[in-house]
Amino acid sequence: MKNQWNEAEAGACPTELDLRVYSSRLIGREPSLVLHGGGNTSVKAQVKDFFGEEESVLFVKGSGWDLATIQPQGFSPVRMETLLKLAQKEHLTDTDMVRVQMAAMTDPSAPAASVEAILHAIIPFPYVDHTHADAVVALSNTPDGEAFIRKTFGERVFLIPYVMPGFVLARKVFELTRDTDWSRYDGMILMNHGIFTFGATARESYDRMIELVSLAEEAIQKSGQWIAPARESSIKWSPLSLAKLRKHVGEKWGAPVLAELHTTMEAKSFASHPKLATLATQGPLTPDHVIHTKRLPLLVDSETAGESAVIQEFEEQYRAYYKRHASSHHKPLDAAPRWGIWKGVGTLAFGANPKRLQVVSDIARHTVKSIQWADSLGGWKALPEKDIFDVEYWELEQAKLKKNQKAPTSFEGKVALITGAASGIGMACANELIAQGAAVVAVDRDPQVEKIFAGEKSLGLVCDLTQPDQIQQLLERAVQRWGGIDLVVSNAGTFPPGKNIESLPIETWKQAVEVNLSSHFYLLHYVLPYLENGFEPAVVVMGSKNVPAPGPGASAYSSSKAGLTQLARVAALEWAPKGIRVNVLHPNAVFDTAIWTDEVLTNRAAHYGMTVEAYKKNNLLHVEVTSKHVASLACQLLGPSFSRTTGAQVAIDGGNDRVI
Repeated sequence: MKNQWNEAEAGACPTELDLRVYSSRLIGREPSLVLHGGGNTSVKAQVKDFFGEEESVLFVKGSGWDLATIQPQGFSPVRMETLLKLAQKEHLTDTDMVRVQMAAMTDPSAPAASVEAILHAIIPFPYVDHTHADAVVALSNTPDGEAFIRKTFGERVFLIPYVMPGFVLARKVFELTRDTDWSRYDGMILMNHGIFTFGATARESYDRMIELVSLAEEAIQKSGQWIAPARESSIKWSPLSLAKLRKHVGEKWGAPVLAELHTTMEAKSFASHPKLATLATQGPLTPDHVIHTKRLPLLVDSETAGESAVIQEFEEQYRAYYKRHASSHHKPLDAAPRWGIWKGVGTLAFGANPKRLQVVSDIARHTVKSIQWADSLGGWKALPEKDIFDVEYWELEQAKLKKNQKAPTSFEGKVALITGAASGIGMACANELIAQGAAVVAVDRDPQVEKIFAGEKSLGLVCDLTQPDQIQQLLERAVQRWGGIDLVVSNAGTFPPGKNIESLPIETWKQAVEVNLSSHFYLLHYVLPYLENGFEPAVVVMGSKNVPAPGPGASAYSSSKAGLTQLARVAALEWAPKGIRVNVLHPNAVFDTAIWTDEVLTNRAAHYGMTVEAYKKNNLLHVEVTSKHVASLACQLLGPSFSRTTGAQVAIDGGNDRVI
């Protein structure tokens, strides 16, 4: 593992807390150490209170903060005196621990302190780092885990058998280290959990973390399995089966859900492992992951992936697991899977939104890698399911998860496909849907669409929609990324130069019909099976004012848009029994689109003897209509406000006397 310490950067940190932030971010930026809020760090410092008197304070990572992006305000300042007194108690409930820690904070507006605050306090070094390093956990999660740890680290680390995180762990360490000379050690290994390092300086603690984890990585490399063997598989996956699977998972979840299929070499290798049934059914890499992934993944194959029975079986197994370990005070969580394995194909992740999906995907990727490492060292051995259950239903972990959850946005968990998305109305629709929580597939023949929509919440894909084979490939890539299609904004179009019928080139006519009509038919033709398996599916077709009110010199555009509107009407009739809504928007004079250059706009305004501003508002309401206005109305048509509407044609033009 590369040591990323930079003395110049560290030297620019004016305080101990700033240095703590710096080294915490170094740890947080390395996924093989911590993932999505995992791990914690701290620094002990002398600070002056309100009265100017010095007191010893532990600045420990606050709940809900991620080490990769943590700020000074992400550390909770807790009085050391209180934490050390808590460590001396033989018994302490979670509720009391949290309450007393909150009361001991010198800043009541700071986030709740990490559940490991007491443990950080009793380690007698200023700086303490704790990670769930993949390599260390892989070594410990084997039948001979303790022997591997001893062989790898010798006497450099203090070894702690697995116990429940929080006060139980802190108390265990307190009891085991009463007479320990901490200076003899560079770190502490928590079996099946992770590693602590500590030091007099931030650099010393960080250096020790990198060095010890590197030793674990070297031990794995010696096994010859650092890079998982490439296992070939001829098994094909069906995008429609994935869409059906996503729908079944969402129904069990009780809300729309995203699904992602990973077919990387590492994922496919694990999915094709001869011992998959044994390796995948033991438990998570570390108990901290269970609140994100549940204890076990869903296992499917190409025959069962689209069947509801496989989800029903998973639910029954989860309910049985819950019944085996639950007490009267527990309340069952939902029984929907969070990740899965498609045998011979790859790994699956499920999430309520793109961010949650990324969390699960990342954890799954590191899990399958570490399981294969452990297997190469003699076998993968996870914690007993009772220990996993205790963490999954631990009130502090559930509270942390709920605290980080925000109220769902309008289209959370839904997948929207927008064509013609590289500019104008299409781009505005894509951005508005992203803002309202959708996972977006933005499509255009302009290659720039890939760069414009390359974020966590969007996927930009290049496609010539006049080519049916490209549309099929487009849908496969979209479904692999998000799991299905729920919403469509069929917007791609072209506006050919104005010509009277006798002067219009035949090729211009053909192109207008192909782009403005046929391409939309091709898309609707191929997307229907996915909409049938979508959540509250809906389509918005982008028509034009020229449909109800055509003008001279625009026969190709007006006719093709009229044909598109008729296609949408037929789709509304045919798809209503399937629960799919199809509505049409007729924009007019939307001047912030590509066809309205400054030169064109100036010339058109001059033609009518108007200023540009007056020309933009040349409608009955005397208002300007922008792409954002069209996008906002498109989202309304796709959303619950119009859940009882299909086959409608809505003008958005500021009022046009010819249309009215």
